[in-house]
Amino acid sequence: MPKVVAVEQGLTNVQQALQSAGYQVVSLENAALNNVQCIVVSGSSENMLGIQTTQTKAPVINARGLSAQEIVSQVEKLQ
Repeated sequence: MPKVVAVEQGLTNVQQALQSAGYQVVSLENAALNNVQCIVVSGSSENMLGIQTTQTKAPVINARGLSAQEIVSQVEKLQ
């Protein structure tokens, strides 16, 4: 089963790093969220009220302040 990670648009360096590490990267906007190992978001559009409607049980990694390699390391720890 391929390792699939949904990545928010605009995180090109993260997409490239994950692909180099052997992950299949899909766009968060077009992903079937139930079929992904985890989700990587930029953190720039965080919910300020703390109210969230989740559509998946996949873990979410906030990329704010992290390098692409740090994100790959976090994704690898989820396995």
